[in-house]
Amino acid sequence: MLIYQPNLSKLLLLIQLITAIISLLFYKKNRLTYWKWFVLYLVFIYLQEQFGEKILILLNYSKVDYFVYFGIPLEFLFFFWLYAVKSLQNMKLFYLFTIIYFLSFFPIDNYFEKIKIVYSFNYCVGTFLLMILIFLEYYKQIVNDNILEFKQNKMFYINTGLMLFYIGNLPFFGLYKILINEPKIWNNYYIYFLVSNCIMYLLFAASFIWGKPKS
Repeated sequence: MLIYQPNLSKLLLLIQLITAIISLLFYKKNRLTYWKWFVLYLVFIYLQEQFGEKILILLNYSKVDYFVYFGIPLEFLFFFWLYAVKSLQNMKLFYLFTIIYFLSFFPIDNYFEKIKIVYSFNYCVGTFLLMILIFLEYYKQIVNDNILEFKQNKMFYINTGLMLFYIGNLPFFGLYKILINEPKIWNNYYIYFLVSNCIMYLLFAASFIWGKPKS
């Protein structure tokens, strides 16, 4: 399994680039809608993955601290906004989830670090909140029959991609410090992490190609 990991990592970066390019090609079509922010988000993610580490080295800033306190929170907050505010049209839900997520950064995280069970409590909280939004979105699509027109529904592609990646990898990150002591299981799960990440970005690209933007 180890021999596939470097190739999959390179493939993931390539897919992120392709997805960013595709989103830019559809920017004009989306520029008058809130989907323009999704385009900018995808471009930022690619630039962060491609050049972020080099920039952080020049700035003498920790890569771990950057992702823990900025990179990953930005991802969660963007999807909280996309789901709660724009798709579900529930601003109170966005504020509630944002507050809960930021509260998870308080010292309780240190408790889990000490007992060496949960790798990142705030990441697990963010994923759990996102999971709720994903199920609410699926419920919304089923109730109003949008699921029947899934090919034109941008949120269907995004929802499926996030479910495969974030929910599918929750045990990997949540029980990271246990799995690290089981190399075979860890390697298999890391392969899933890379593959599901690739699929997620391919679904993001599909949302621009086949999905119809709504203002």
